Amino acid sequence: MNAGDIIAEIARLCADIGRPVKLMEVCGTHTVSIFRHGIKGMLPGEVSLISGPGCPVCVTPLRDIDAAIRLSMLDKTVLMTFGDMMHVPGGNRDSLYKARGRGAAVDTVYSPLDVLEFAANNRALDVAFFATGFETTSPLIAATLKEAHNRGIRNFSIYSAHKLVPPALRALLNLPAAAIDGFILPGHVSTIIGKRPYEFIAAEFRRPGVITGFEGMEILMGIYMLLLQIAQDRAEIEIEYKKAVRPEGNTKAVAMIEEIFSTVDTEWRGLGVIPMSGLAPRDEFSCYDARKRLPAVVEDYSEITACQCADVLRGIKTPPECALFKKACTPENPVGACMVSSEGSCSAYFKYGAIDNG
Repeated sequence: MNAGDIIAEIARLCADIGRPVKLMEVCGTHTVSIFRHGIKGMLPGEVSLISGPGCPVCVTPLRDIDAAIRLSMLDKTVLMTFGDMMHVPGGNRDSLYKARGRGAAVDTVYSPLDVLEFAANNRALDVAFFATGFETTSPLIAATLKEAHNRGIRNFSIYSAHKLVPPALRALLNLPAAAIDGFILPGHVSTIIGKRPYEFIAAEFRRPGVITGFEGMEILMGIYMLLLQIAQDRAEIEIEYKKAVRPEGNTKAVAMIEEIFSTVDTEWRGLGVIPMSGLAPRDEFSCYDARKRLPAVVEDYSEITACQCADVLRGIKTPPECALFKKACTPENPVGACMVSSEGSCSAYFKYGAIDNG
């Protein structure tokens, strides 16, 4: 089918379903692609697309940002992280970028392996990596820890803020306010974990999910596949993105994660503490755990009340429904984390001027 055929079929399915349908694109890259390709404007009014918690920058909580800032200020300590973490607001709207302006030892890298090499060449320093991301980046972090262990580099550690996507989807499905009818499941994450970790969505909650690619045609096809399941009263996990995702995923990458990390309860911005949704180094690798090696006591801060980032991450509100959107909160002066990352919902709405159709 070409794009016109798919859109026509989507319209036909909506007529068959006979009610509004709310679909969540979990991944921030999907959110941006949907806006860039103008997909919302192609869909019937009965279909609403809402953004989910699929941006790792956005879901990193205040406490972890503040802990990273404190680590960077410890004596003889250098903190390194990915560039998109620098402007994420922590407590009292502080950030790693602001901390660096005050003299904190913070730098950005493209790969954790670069951090390891820096540590190897600067043995007098404690070098910590602020490790964020979902299952896509976790294998590389795990491989870096294993390399540090094999080479005996003991002045290297990570502050793990890694998150696992499936437990967050379970938490969302347990929120009645979200009322999600189906999931456009993340392509990149699924190249690692495959489809099995999502099976509970269909088996327990009777919601369909489709692992989808990022091109316009792929997203349209993923939406069509979801609507077809809903029209046929089916609930399955299907793969549209077959050119990159196998049902079993990347078993070697998963094995690397499981060798180095254990699953732990962890906090998500907007969602609270979700059981077994984070990763921490196993006991045999605890000497590389910055949370234990370089303890940093942080204060408790509350999110800014007027900021609706939490509800956006839960799929309950869209960015334009926030009173701060495009006013007090902009990419140059972000109040909430959803405005910081290029994959954040608020940033995408701001950049592309999209208006939610739901």
